Amino acid sequence: TIYGRYDGTVEVDGDTLVVDGKIISLSHTRNPSEIPFAQFGADYVCESTGAFLTSESIQPHLSAGARKIVFSAPAKDDSPTIVMGVNQDSYDPAWKAVSCASCTTNGLAPAVKAINDEFGIEEALMTTVHAMTATQKVVDGASKKDWRGGR
Repeated sequence: TIYGRYDGTVEVDGDTLVVDGKIISLSHTRNPSEIPFAQFGADYVCESTGAFLTSESIQPHLSAGARKIVFSAPAKDDSPTIVMGVNQDSYDPAWKAVSCASCTTNGLAPAVKAINDEFGIEEALMTTVHAMTATQKVVDGASKKDWRGGR
């Protein structure tokens, strides 16, 4: 990685990852209700699969013992969105799920907020350039997902 080689030890032992002697439990199920979050002491779960982005769809996480769910992508319902440096003061501890928005939002919103707070913005336009994502083609072509993805 850009951080260099890890100096510690990393091993796989059955269903656990052992990093410098610390055991980290792993799961390999698509059903969150089968992951014993409470047993693992996982109060906060970062939902990064993209498959569970609504308050309704995270109920299995909660019933398995997770207390709070953080979506690593925009929610697909009216779940609240928090962007650090922009609206984190509006966070309500009673919320069970919160989205941390998109990578574009997290890259853009703090700078836009700072500029708007200091100078004001009447109109703006932005463009996002991704080097590559899991679903976007690196060469122009048709997209099975949506017409815009095939640009």
